[in-house]
Amino acid sequence: MDDIAQHSATALAAMLRTGKIGCVELLEHFLARIERFNPTLNAVVATDIDSAMAQAETADEARANRDFRGPLHGLPMTIKDALAVPGMPCTSGAPEFADYHPPEPAVAVARLAEAGAIILGKTNVPLYCGDLQSYNDIYGTTNNPWSGAHTPGGSSGGAAAAVAAGLTSLEYGSDIGGSIRTPAHFCGIFGHKPSWDIVPTQGHIPGPPGTVGVSDINVVGPLARHPEDLRLALELTVGSDPALGPVRRPTLLTAQKKKLRDFRIAVWPEDKNCPVARDITDAIDAVAGRLARAGAKIDSHARPDFDTGEAFGIYAQLLMGVIATGFPEPALTGFRDIAAQAATDDMSFATRSAIGAVQSHRQWLSANERRQKLRARWAAFFSDHDLLLCPVTPTAAIPHNQRPVGERTITVDGNTLPYMQQTFWAGLIGMAYLPSTVVPIGRTAEGLPFGMQIVGPFRGDLRTIEFAETLCREAMIEGYLPPPGYS
Repeated sequence: MDDIAQHSATALAAMLRTGKIGCVELLEHFLARIERFNPTLNAVVATDIDSAMAQAETADEARANRDFRGPLHGLPMTIKDALAVPGMPCTSGAPEFADYHPPEPAVAVARLAEAGAIILGKTNVPLYCGDLQSYNDIYGTTNNPWSGAHTPGGSSGGAAAAVAAGLTSLEYGSDIGGSIRTPAHFCGIFGHKPSWDIVPTQGHIPGPPGTVGVSDINVVGPLARHPEDLRLALELTVGSDPALGPVRRPTLLTAQKKKLRDFRIAVWPEDKNCPVARDITDAIDAVAGRLARAGAKIDSHARPDFDTGEAFGIYAQLLMGVIATGFPEPALTGFRDIAAQAATDDMSFATRSAIGAVQSHRQWLSANERRQKLRARWAAFFSDHDLLLCPVTPTAAIPHNQRPVGERTITVDGNTLPYMQQTFWAGLIGMAYLPSTVVPIGRTAEGLPFGMQIVGPFRGDLRTIEFAETLCREAMIEGYLPPPGYS
């Protein structure tokens, strides 16, 4: 890790502040790496180099006068192409937005800029951020830096690839079905899905440009090479939307525990309703074993008190209730046919998705009530356990597959599963509004990295991030490593 671009954003910000490196110098370094590596990766899809360079020059002048804008003074970073950044397009991978240049930044982007960050570019996403891969008709396909034959994930796939390859110091993405967590897991980096509605999503597409309302389940949050950067970025962006009233910062739960032996940790490496590749379950068990030997209280049998198959169906209904709001009326016909014929007890992902696409408000309220009961059971679970360790997806990064979604599958240890089973673990946690920090924990025999979720109670964001920091500090996990050829 000799290249400065592999350092943490926190360390780089400190170097900028002390003058160990200049703002222009660091920006030029990242731009040189983008020029060298991005043609193969296609992770960074838009830039505003003139503006970034002018900002870096101003930041260097300000630092010379001991005038610091904030904790990220002069730090270059990229932003997922779903969040508005003035001076650059914000397409969400959709051709109709190819020429859309937002006049105002997303709230989270504005807060990062106010802290001194320099937004140098945008990173690739799937169409409407609606896939677990990252490709679209505007910018093409993003590749995983560990293997060009594999996807970096989605929808923050360009973000994760850019972070892993050292094209940026830090990233900010979004997550409604694993869109931060899956790419972090596939690319061997850290990512944090915040508790719902603690960071404003205003300025995110979808919804349509100008949306002020808060979307169910969807959140925005950071991706990074090191866990301390997740904390830094989250703390700079947390707080209510100023467009909706005075800004209020929610109280976030910390670990309040300093030693591993003080933690009560539940471990859930696989489930009857979602098989997980053996190399991932073995790695999660190995982390749990190391924690147990360090004195942590490990419970490998504890589970939240609900049926995961039913819960996954509820997630599908709520998820599609968000996603389908932008569908044209003709696209809903097939969903209406499926929903009309569905048995009331059919909780399959496909059926519940169809119901969610065309549901009445009364049906949504019913699904939401079932979700709230699940949230209560999660809360009871976290009264007995500080944290939960579980998978992100059933496999490591999957090969590129751009066939129609209904024709796709994934393979788990030789067994074929529906494509959307990739959202199982992310969905159970996301629809309950819980925080989740993804940490890299291993690699497959083919050399592909994979991660693990650290899940906490609602607004336990600092608890999960602090534990990720502890795992690194105590050498319980290997943490980030640059992909071959990118160090």
